[in-house]
Amino acid sequence: MAPIVAARMDVYYPWYMSLRRTNVYADADDLMLIKEAAARRGIPEAEIIREGIHLAAMSSHVWDEPLDWPTFEGTGQPARGDEVTRAVARGAAES
Repeated sequence: MAPIVAARMDVYYPWYMSLRRTNVYADADDLMLIKEAAARRGIPEAEIIREGIHLAAMSSHVWDEPLDWPTFEGTGQPARGDEVTRAVARGAAES
């Protein structure tokens, strides 16, 4: 696995060392929005474009295995505060 390299203090790109150059045609209005956002955030325009490419790639990704989401028993209705308190107290007493 490639080392984690920080492009900014709060954004880490584990794939940073394997970046490849490419050309993309973009709408002038979109490029202006990217330029404004980069200036506002104080980051390079390329970082915003990389983030967008990564989000687009991940939204199209097909996973080999289905995600194992937790399921919960119940009616599907939100629990009230007093119900949560009782359930936590029961769980604490049982452990």
